[in-house]
Amino acid sequence: MLAQRISLLSGSGTAAARDATTVAAATGRQVIDLAAGEVIIQPPPSVREGAIAAIKAGTNRYTDSIGLSPLRKTVAEKLSAETGIAWKAEDIAITAGAKQGLLDAALAVLDPGDEVIIIRPYWPTFPSQVVLAGARPVFVDARPPTYIPDIDAIRAVVTPHTKAIIINSPNNPTGAVYDRAILRAIGDLAINYHLWIVSDECYSNFVFTGARHESILTAHPGVRSRTILVNAFSKELAITGWRLGYFAAPREIVSAAKKLQSHTTSNANVIAQHAILHHLKVGDGSFEQEMFQRLSMVRNAGLLILSGLHDVVTPIAKGSFFFYLDLSKFISALPAGSPVRSTDDIARLLLEKADVGSVPGATFGDVSGLRLSFGAPPDLVESGLKRVVETLNSLKTRQAAA
Repeated sequence: MLAQRISLLSGSGTAAARDATTVAAATGRQVIDLAAGEVIIQPPPSVREGAIAAIKAGTNRYTDSIGLSPLRKTVAEKLSAETGIAWKAEDIAITAGAKQGLLDAALAVLDPGDEVIIIRPYWPTFPSQVVLAGARPVFVDARPPTYIPDIDAIRAVVTPHTKAIIINSPNNPTGAVYDRAILRAIGDLAINYHLWIVSDECYSNFVFTGARHESILTAHPGVRSRTILVNAFSKELAITGWRLGYFAAPREIVSAAKKLQSHTTSNANVIAQHAILHHLKVGDGSFEQEMFQRLSMVRNAGLLILSGLHDVVTPIAKGSFFFYLDLSKFISALPAGSPVRSTDDIARLLLEKADVGSVPGATFGDVSGLRLSFGAPPDLVESGLKRVVETLNSLKTRQAAA
């Protein structure tokens, strides 16, 4: 018999969408995968060179459980330059992807019976890890079209049991980017109610509004002593499978991570650590800029295509690399008796009839949403989005004719 905690977890909806897309493609169909949460592009040469050099040097031994000291020092320097806040190696833990950093945070600060505020739509790992820690997720809905949470709604769910709030900007799945006003308001609330802030900033390189990413720590430096800033190299360097992330936090959290990781992964992949260290030392930022420009171009073209959808407000997509469609009006306008009654049905229809993979909003706690990635190659994104528009608009046309 399995442990009870396993029954409390749902499978990954994003992984299920990817699997369904893979199965469909294996039958020989020309499926366009807009479900994956990654940018399909070769990693920068400096990363590959660093990995190859480490392998040739016979780099096979354990590292410190929270990462190579030179890498932690270099990450601290990188973060200091980005945030304008001084960081040292002692403030940094290297993790096996951002997920481990988030789990370290949950296990370090949460006890059974604690409550954690999560903004919905959410990345599904957030509530799952809260549950694994024995705590209870408490959801606050962020409404379309901006998907920016209301601070009064957040304040309304705070109880004596509230221990933390998780924020994610730029946001997966909605693409929302929190401005300084909401970040400062969340910071004030955390101070007033003595809450931890877990800030997932994995999409910090992807803000398309002309402004730079702003961390809650730059918006509100007063929350540094209660903030765990989680990030990763997975997205910004297109190495999702390499599993290398990090967090910056008060040193008590870093010490807790050292204990936790010594009994879980021992350390993050040593070859990946050396590869990233090499990139951070010699990289000139051209890869990151090239990838940003590509995504910006694809985003602009994609928004134009999606503007042709009937009964669907064109998404704003300020950040990350996702278009998040609010299909509530679209679905409600379908006649009674329509076989399409949910975004699960729409995702299934798009895969079966249009050969396009997508992720239904139920994965993110939102029955009205549909996530489409624009991280695939540009020509495929354009073709896939045109198929989405054609398929959904034809569904409306067929239903109207009936």
